[in-house]
Amino acid sequence: MTTVAVLGTGLMGAAMARRMAGQGLDVRAWNRSADKVRALAPWDVTAADSVEEAVRDADAVLTTLPTGDVVASLAARFLPAMAAEAVWLQMSTVGGTWAERLLRQATEAGRRMIDSPVSGSSEPAAHGTLTLIVSGDKEALDHARPVLDVLGSHTVHVGTGAQASRVKLIVNSWMTASVVAMADTLLACEQLRVDPSLVLQVLDDGPLRMPYAMQKAEEIRARAYPAGFPLELALKDLGLLADERDRQPRLPGVLRDTLRRAVESGHGREDIAAVAESMKRDTA
Repeated sequence: MTTVAVLGTGLMGAAMARRMAGQGLDVRAWNRSADKVRALAPWDVTAADSVEEAVRDADAVLTTLPTGDVVASLAARFLPAMAAEAVWLQMSTVGGTWAERLLRQATEAGRRMIDSPVSGSSEPAAHGTLTLIVSGDKEALDHARPVLDVLGSHTVHVGTGAQASRVKLIVNSWMTASVVAMADTLLACEQLRVDPSLVLQVLDDGPLRMPYAMQKAEEIRARAYPAGFPLELALKDLGLLADERDRQPRLPGVLRDTLRRAVESGHGREDIAAVAESMKRDTA
């Protein structure tokens, strides 16, 4: 049986842990807040008291943590405790610069790391339908295949270094732009007294169809924003992308300002679709 250590059990980490345990993998988990790990007990996820205990003899180690510096500080502890043949799947969205640092950290410790941020929210993580963006050498990928196949329905291999983290930031920027565009579309319907269902029908029935945007449209219309991808994380990712770009076009700045206002108005922990609430207030 493949043994997996999950370090970080927020929305994504917890969903991944439940999915892997449900598919027969031996899953151990650690989180700074122990209550979040204990909540996974009904899914047969074993709580570890320390990161060292979690990774000991594991075949794969998954990190799903908020920032690069948090990942690096924990890696200093768990890399020496990992089995020599184990693979570290770095699934946190930390950006290319941090991913390169973490790769060097793993290499210096004599361990293998795959840069593997995921495209998708907690719901596809729970159902094993994530798109996995990976960069790493083939041998490490082959070793991690039992984990990757459980978590994702599609794996895109984009290189051998930190390319996956950069692809992820670009994808997240596009996703954020699509949500803001949908929020503005529904706001325009309200302002022009147009039935939004008619506009959505035109979008859904033709070449402009986009399932993700249609899902967000339903959340916005219902004013229900369960956190699949929290606003504050979307804003963080836009900042990471901005840090790596030499020249800034106007659109990313507009997106960041729009999300920042939504976070400042109290929607940071809600789904990114909650940006519609602050956009509506801004035009009231």
